[in-house]
Amino acid sequence: MSTPALLDRPAPTRHLRAVPTPAPEPAPGAARHLPPGTAPRGFALYVGIDEAKAAADGVSLGVLVEALRRTLADLAPSAQTYATVALAPTGAGGRDVDVVRLALHEPSAVARTKQQPEDADDLAGGVVVDISRKRVLIDGESAAFTFKEFELLQYLVLREGRTIDRSELVASLWQNPADDDAPGERTIDVHVRRLRAKLGRFEDIVRTVRGVGYRFDRHADVTIRFGHGTPSPDRV
Repeated sequence: MSTPALLDRPAPTRHLRAVPTPAPEPAPGAARHLPPGTAPRGFALYVGIDEAKAAADGVSLGVLVEALRRTLADLAPSAQTYATVALAPTGAGGRDVDVVRLALHEPSAVARTKQQPEDADDLAGGVVVDISRKRVLIDGESAAFTFKEFELLQYLVLREGRTIDRSELVASLWQNPADDDAPGERTIDVHVRRLRAKLGRFEDIVRTVRGVGYRFDRHADVTIRFGHGTPSPDRV
């Protein structure tokens, strides 16, 4: 759906209400922390929500935009507003709000992606999980991961340090209930074993949490490369 179509949807009669207690004034001297030659002229509010989540809440993106505009008009009639809908790659991972920040080129979000190496192909050793190109390099050589094996590893990588139970893996990676390849909670162990076999000496980056599920633990010789629209795991 196009951006104009989203923003042109009629809004219902209800809209957001102004907060009765005004926000506290900035502390004296706060302006000293601003870069020289600059002054506050407004603000950006990044909202992470897609059309499906908005519909589940009984609204649409256009309705939310219009409600925020009405609230601003109530609070500050002189305020000027501009709204745009963030378009991100389908399936972009991470928190919704971080995907939005990156899609709209928010400076700190863009800077975080540029901290990743431009090309990890020349690494002498170690393992590279390349989210942007959907591949895994082991000691500089591309590993023969199937699509589903890479999806499984990527799901764990993007939730680094968090234990993911088997039921969540099945529900997230095999979403079509008619999929003949969809495993049960126990047969997911077979998929993990195959994944570990292809990781070779780096197999322990995928840790088993007994009785629960699996967790990705990064080592010093493991590099994760992220593409635009895919925030780093610490932002998930």
